[in-house]
Amino acid sequence: MQRYFIETSIEDARISGEDARHIERVMRMKEGDKIVVVAQENAYICTITAFAGDEVVVQPTGEIIASPELPVLVTVACGLPKGDKLELITQKATELGMFALQPFEAERSIVKWDKKKGANKQERLQKIAKEAAEQAHRTVIPEVYEPIAFQQLVQQAPNFDVVFIADEEDAKADKRTSFAHKLQQIKAQQAKSILIIFGPEGGIARKEVEALLQVGAQPMSLGPRILRAETAPLYALSAISYEFE
Repeated sequence: MQRYFIETSIEDARISGEDARHIERVMRMKEGDKIVVVAQENAYICTITAFAGDEVVVQPTGEIIASPELPVLVTVACGLPKGDKLELITQKATELGMFALQPFEAERSIVKWDKKKGANKQERLQKIAKEAAEQAHRTVIPEVYEPIAFQQLVQQAPNFDVVFIADEEDAKADKRTSFAHKLQQIKAQQAKSILIIFGPEGGIARKEVEALLQVGAQPMSLGPRILRAETAPLYALSAISYEFE
């Protein structure tokens, strides 16, 4: 069944805009067909009861689908990467259970966020997250935030139970900091929110690492191989899913 998100309660469920057009014109659904409507982070099986102008009216059947969300809220912070890599990270990290994406302007970021086009870019990323959440049958659409300065990221770090830095220097060391071991520790501590920070293509600068360590962040490596900027977040989310689910 197709899945659609609404911003109201299920009692007031009406699907409008692009989603309504998709139901009627693309899927060619009719009254009596069933769809999944996600309202307030719950997924309900609903029956289409009417097409009212540019809205689709639905009625809950009373059946609720179990949530597939990760038991821990994972925010991914990425140093601005080149090209369309941020779109790839948004899509695939959403499929893997990411809760939010926070891009930031790292010292080694080659790309600079275009303020004039920023709103449209952010809107596109948010749409990608929505479509990926529907495809992955999630009950939460990850929030894609506007890029912030590195110092703002440092200031936000204490708001999370755990902060990890994907540090390629740690990965090169003879004795690496095992990510699996760290995940086992925070699971035992019943951590509820995790921030994982990844650098851009050139990696995270040493002074940035030091600034994050001073506010309680922990370094970790994702194995002995150096991963691309768009691969590392997906590896980390997969490891978290393995440990927590």
